[in-house]
Amino acid sequence: MAREYKVISADGHTIEPPDMWGRYIDKKFHDRIPRVVKDPMGGDAWEFERGAPPMPIGLVTTPGKRYEEFNWYGSTYDGINQGCFLGKPRLEEQDFDGVDAEVLFPSQRTMKYFMANEDDDFHQAGIEAYNSWLLEEFCAADPSRLVALAQMPNLGIEVSVAELKRAKQRGFKGVIISSWPSGNEALGSADDPFWAAAEQEDMPIHIHIGVATAKRKQAGSAKAAAVSTGGLPGLAQMGGAIADISGTISQLIFSEMFDRFEGLKMIGVEVGAGWVPTFLEHMDDHYWRNRTWTGATLKMLPSEYFHRNWHVTFIREPFAVKNRHAIGVENMMWSTDYPHHRNDWPYSRRLIDEMFEGVSADEKKRVTCDNARELYKLG
Repeated sequence: MAREYKVISADGHTIEPPDMWGRYIDKKFHDRIPRVVKDPMGGDAWEFERGAPPMPIGLVTTPGKRYEEFNWYGSTYDGINQGCFLGKPRLEEQDFDGVDAEVLFPSQRTMKYFMANEDDDFHQAGIEAYNSWLLEEFCAADPSRLVALAQMPNLGIEVSVAELKRAKQRGFKGVIISSWPSGNEALGSADDPFWAAAEQEDMPIHIHIGVATAKRKQAGSAKAAAVSTGGLPGLAQMGGAIADISGTISQLIFSEMFDRFEGLKMIGVEVGAGWVPTFLEHMDDHYWRNRTWTGATLKMLPSEYFHRNWHVTFIREPFAVKNRHAIGVENMMWSTDYPHHRNDWPYSRRLIDEMFEGVSADEKKRVTCDNARELYKLG
């Protein structure tokens, strides 16, 4: 009997258990694997490069805390919700929140540590360790509710294509790219074999917030990315920007790749949705004014490619829900971002009801469930 889904979060996260890297990576790399150390307030933090400031777990493990209790420091594995890093408790926490399934993404700061490393073998070992742990351990608690996506390495186009096909064979529901599949600085025809493989294998491609285009040795090293233990970050360092993904989406659409790979499905994750109508309007205007002298051969309007080939996930955006028809009801997917500090656990049902007040039951379910259910072929 097929499972009945009512609410699906299209973007949830995990953190690794303290002993995970030691169990999943070959011993020859153990002098370089992430390890748990203490932060300035006695909480747990991940140290990537030895001697680099560690990355605290406080703001990626906030479920159940009031805003006034948020802190980078002081959270421990013993004190946080166990579903942050264990599959079975995660199901119990989903039940408490009224969520039937989650699509799962890694900690990008951890992925950057491995993907920025110039040692190809270490790079590959780290990505493989995370993917195997997620699929074989965390999501094994119930694969119909814990939806596994495979992180793609940044080791060139042949490896990218091979890993995508292997992810499909292993049972992953899609893949995540954090760099262009070719490993090049810029998007180009060298990436086409990956798009072709994704279309052929019917594997959705996810971009979580953005794509890093810097060279591997320069991109996201732990020393550059780590929050200094000498002081807490301010609001500016914590971000607040939105729609950075628009440049990537427009670049992909204007490259004419979606004319070559019409069935490709791409998802902008944790990028919000309220900005989309203005973005679509701008892209179409840009196209009309510049299509002739640039020699553009797009078969459709840019906005039509967005509606055909893209989804975006959002968390708490009443404005986006009100403007859902301009965005595309079938292009929006609600998410919790659990257990990161933008989640509203255990009040997701209340948040959904407030955002979707006055919205028809069919449209509400499409955005909070059916778009994700159909995309990932659940149930």
